[in-house]
Amino acid sequence: MTVHFIGAGPGAPDLITVRGLRLIEHCPVCLFAGSLVPREIVAAAPPGAKIIDTAPLTLDEIIAEIAAAHRQGVDIARVHSGDPSLYGAIAEQIRRLEALGIPYDVTPGVPAFAAAAAALRRELTLPAVAQTVILTRTATRSSEMPGGESLDRFAATGATLAIHLSIANLARVVRDLLPFYGGACPVVVAYRVSWPDELLIRGTLGDIRDRVKRAGITRTALILVGPALGGEGGVDSRLYAADHHHLMRPRQPAP
Repeated sequence: MTVHFIGAGPGAPDLITVRGLRLIEHCPVCLFAGSLVPREIVAAAPPGAKIIDTAPLTLDEIIAEIAAAHRQGVDIARVHSGDPSLYGAIAEQIRRLEALGIPYDVTPGVPAFAAAAAALRRELTLPAVAQTVILTRTATRSSEMPGGESLDRFAATGATLAIHLSIANLARVVRDLLPFYGGACPVVVAYRVSWPDELLIRGTLGDIRDRVKRAGITRTALILVGPALGGEGGVDSRLYAADHHHLMRPRQPAP
């Protein structure tokens, strides 16, 4: 038996990977984060499957369910939102599984920042504008940030920032970023991207707080910040330039 950690993607049921869906279809036990993963995804579990919403459970209770399934010798789909490598809380589960000798694997999923960029129809890495995307968050009551990982340090790079789990700290985010990006810098707050109630709030560092307040968004939102979001000021990449030659498009001999 194996515990399959599966990234369900940002929300839309058809944004789960083929591999992730096939695993769910074959697992007699399915544990999922009910507050973030739509039931349509876990509905693909086989008839009679045991489906457990882990939102109200503690880590000990989740591991107890997994251990019970392990004793029965059945595979488990452990379904997380987005991609489990980003704020997925899988590390603590993996430590427990390794201590118990329970095998596991991980299937990636579409992360929220990628789904948001697709919804915006924007490239986050424009040549000559931004070539780096920083995925981060801010400190909350439940989780502090490690020393050195502060927004002002990241902002000093001028990179595109994808700030997770921080909509409640929007005032602090704006305050920390303004000195580096300026009030006219584009900002997007992406609420429940790819869900039926998706909302993309476009603004700038100067007005995004008022826009979000009017929309009443207080949770389940990603904050994107950076000049690349404007889609302007970039140059064409060299990848498809006629005078750029490489292995797949070698230089042609002169006639």
